[in-house]
Amino acid sequence: MNNLDHRSLRKQVAPFEKSDVKASVWQIINTLVPFLILWILAYHALSISYLLTFVIGVIAAGFLVRIFIIFHDCCHHSFFKNRLANKVVGTIFGMLTLFPYSKWGHDHSVHHATSSNLDKRGTGDIWVLTVEEYIEASVWKRIAYRIYRNPFVMFVLGPIYVFLIENRFNRKRARTKERLNTYLTNIGIVLLAVLVSWAVGWQAFLLVQGTIFMVSGMAGVWLFYVQHTFEDSYFEADENWEYVRAAVEGSSFYKLPKPLQWLTGNIGYHHVHHLSPRVPNYMLEEVHNQTAPLQNVPTITLKTSLKSLKFRLWDENNKNFVGYKEIKKLVAKQKNMNKIPSLEK
Repeated sequence: MNNLDHRSLRKQVAPFEKSDVKASVWQIINTLVPFLILWILAYHALSISYLLTFVIGVIAAGFLVRIFIIFHDCCHHSFFKNRLANKVVGTIFGMLTLFPYSKWGHDHSVHHATSSNLDKRGTGDIWVLTVEEYIEASVWKRIAYRIYRNPFVMFVLGPIYVFLIENRFNRKRARTKERLNTYLTNIGIVLLAVLVSWAVGWQAFLLVQGTIFMVSGMAGVWLFYVQHTFEDSYFEADENWEYVRAAVEGSSFYKLPKPLQWLTGNIGYHHVHHLSPRVPNYMLEEVHNQTAPLQNVPTITLKTSLKSLKFRLWDENNKNFVGYKEIKKLVAKQKNMNKIPSLEK
């Protein structure tokens, strides 16, 4: 796209940058009510079999992902026109999803402003090294990177760290209102956990909520990972980086089956969301369908998205993601030249 196309594309999307109060309220109802019902059913299913609880918990986890999408929209001030309404609903839903509204909203805004910018990595994104950076890295840095990108660490241990540890603390230089919102969220989480544990017993609470938490956490990390880690993605140094290209080429269209699309709040239309975060989630599909240029973007499916698991490093020369195997020859060549420490299997 040239610059004129950029401006034209933004203009085509602009009319959709408005929320509908009735649609937003209805989404809260058709998301929160089923989640609460499923939670109760999962609890009562414990008297029959944990396997039944697990099955119900998996479905409930899908609704928790949908709750997170509402929280996510509130952080972008796109769910309601009123900023206070976004903050109130966002803070409450943040307690349910274990995310502090103000802190996460700040980090996520940085992610949108710097996504796919090689010179501005580090806030609100997944750790990505280029091939050259990996080859030139120390042994310990490469070990750390391999551990970080290991699927078990990223999709199992990652959610535990992000939800239970990272988001419980304020970032440096956070403003007073942001800090207070994090404290309020933490207090709300504790009170809610204590209240539910008192009502159903702490063992039952851990079994039900633990199942829902792990499944939804893994799904959430997977969605974020796969929508920015696909073979022909977009990464550029700051001087060549373009916001619109980063949005439509660096964010995928994750074409999901309709039930999963609904549960994930249309977040599969990630290219639309990155192009215009002010579009509410329930309008993303319409924007995609009515904006021709947005239909010609990187598209992945459940099957093809599994290929993303092998993508580890960004190749600046060929403009695509590669795995560790692709750089073995380069590493071997550099080792022979005594330029890097050894670390290859």
